[in-house]
Amino acid sequence: MHTLNTMIMKKAWVFISVLLWIGSTQSCKKLDKLTEFDIVYHTEITISTGIPVNLPFDIPTPAIETNSEEEFQNNNTHKDLIEKIYLKKMELTITDPANGTFDFLNSIEIYIVADGLPEKKIAWKNPVPSNIGNTLRLETTGDDLQDYIKKDSFRLKTKVVTDQILSQDYDIDIQSVFRVNAKILGI
Repeated sequence: MHTLNTMIMKKAWVFISVLLWIGSTQSCKKLDKLTEFDIVYHTEITISTGIPVNLPFDIPTPAIETNSEEEFQNNNTHKDLIEKIYLKKMELTITDPANGTFDFLNSIEIYIVADGLPEKKIAWKNPVPSNIGNTLRLETTGDDLQDYIKKDSFRLKTKVVTDQILSQDYDIDIQSVFRVNAKILGI
């Protein structure tokens, strides 16, 4: 009888331990969500007529002001508490011509550039599907980009290879969504 009670107690202890472990991991996941937020940036590029076909061509963007200090403050943190910033999503949308599609692109790569830091590839699509519409979602790297986003500004350098001669300019909006993982109020 003593052995039966001991076995029941051990099983109960294991069951309770598993329940506590599951509860604590769920709480940690919920807490992690409270320490994450997104920063969204928009910039535009123009792919002009006359760029070479089947050859890489660089298209720079103007500097993008990060306003990172303000973004961190709005989310109850500051740059010293940032653990990681990575590119969660990068999506391109043709704004002009209205009926334009990305079928003219063979491949695209986007690099982030900031003063004092090396150029870094952060997004790409190779090959670009020929049946794509006017929106293109790029593959992204999970690299930590906090050094770039903590700067006052950064630039994007776009490298494209077209497989068609363009008869008109294409204006493209680039939306970059950066996920920030930070300690908030010391959590």
